[in-house]
Amino acid sequence: MQRHLISAADLTRDDAVLILDTAEEMARVADRPIKKLPTLRGRTVVNLFFEDSTRTRISFEAAEKRLSADVINFSAKGSSVSKGESLKDTAQTLEAMGVDAVVIRHGASGAPYRLATSGWIDAHVVNAGDGTHQHPTQALLDAFTMRRRLVGRDAGLGQDLNGRRITLVGDVLHSRVARSNVDLLHTLGAEVTLVAPPTLLPVGVETWPCEVSYDLDSTLPKSDAVMMLRVQRERMNAAFFPTEREYSRRYGLDGDRMARMPEHAIVMHPGPMVRGMEITAEVADSDRCTVVEQVANGVSIRMAVLYLLLGGAEFRTAGTPAAPARTAEEN
Repeated sequence: MQRHLISAADLTRDDAVLILDTAEEMARVADRPIKKLPTLRGRTVVNLFFEDSTRTRISFEAAEKRLSADVINFSAKGSSVSKGESLKDTAQTLEAMGVDAVVIRHGASGAPYRLATSGWIDAHVVNAGDGTHQHPTQALLDAFTMRRRLVGRDAGLGQDLNGRRITLVGDVLHSRVARSNVDLLHTLGAEVTLVAPPTLLPVGVETWPCEVSYDLDSTLPKSDAVMMLRVQRERMNAAFFPTEREYSRRYGLDGDRMARMPEHAIVMHPGPMVRGMEITAEVADSDRCTVVEQVANGVSIRMAVLYLLLGGAEFRTAGTPAAPARTAEEN
């Protein structure tokens, strides 16, 4: 049904639920003494990172190695890219090496789509973040974390997030995480609200499948999950708010604001966190904050995506028994 994972908007409800359910099977593998499956033995996966990354790169590498794939890590720094080599030339070099999948992070929005559709390379392409456009595996791991916390680890199997109310707060304008989450959460039936100053909302946001608010305090009491977005200074080229103190006062999450949330509600953050500005240490270190869980769940989600793309060659119909469970029992 699909050969690549470029955008969260490309996933149907059945696709997304299948990935989440497969990730549950992969998470069980992580609980075993030997955290390996032979699923991708003999397959070669390249991590093609043109932007700096810690969590995403390490998460993908861990996922690939747990599936027994051969892993090649490529960094633009210290490579021929720094000498002026184009994406096309890099892709053709990888094609000549016979790679089976490329996990790409790029500063230019649309680069993974170009790689997947250009004909330069005959490999599966997974978008690990492109500019301010999309970051589909981040949205999947966020949805996976929400389903586990709000529905239940076992009770959530086969379920979506229908009726859940999710609030995304902060720098929506520069956030590929926000775009991906809005697309995926809408597909999964959740009600999404964006909260940000007007200067940090993109043009055309009114056409997105979500609500928009400028008042954080009014949305907290009716939120099942609140995701704080990092203020991306490295992408800003103008003063989008007066001062950091003013931003924190209006849109930061502290203990008092967290107390206004429903008791079951969780606090999320895609990382890295800017403590003291968008989120206080009190909130970040509380039991309601799922940041560490999100990192762990990221490995399971990326294992599921790679398994379904490379092991199963395509996303199967949701409801089909997940093969990793049988593989785990056989080993």
